[in-house]
Amino acid sequence: MKIDNELVTKLAELSKLEFNATETERIKKDLQGIFDLVEKLKELNVDGVDPLIYMTEEKNVLRKDVAEGMVSKQDALLNAPQKDSDYFKVPKVIKK
Repeated sequence: MKIDNELVTKLAELSKLEFNATETERIKKDLQGIFDLVEKLKELNVDGVDPLIYMTEEKNVLRKDVAEGMVSKQDALLNAPQKDSDYFKVPKVIKK
């Protein structure tokens, strides 16, 4: 696949990024290197090779989720910059 300015511009638009001319050239070179590597990998014979699902055989060791060190409502509101009798006051973030 040939990487050109049009492709980089489209990718930048989709990813909401902006690149100057120097960055565009560098990205073109990097993307071309990635595509060249993928093409090289396609040459490998992978018949009989199972897909790798996990990097190791180790399993996650999880702890029980136990609530500790409860804070009273009054203590939680002590350092609040704005508060009501029972609630934190915060700026409105959702517009109607």
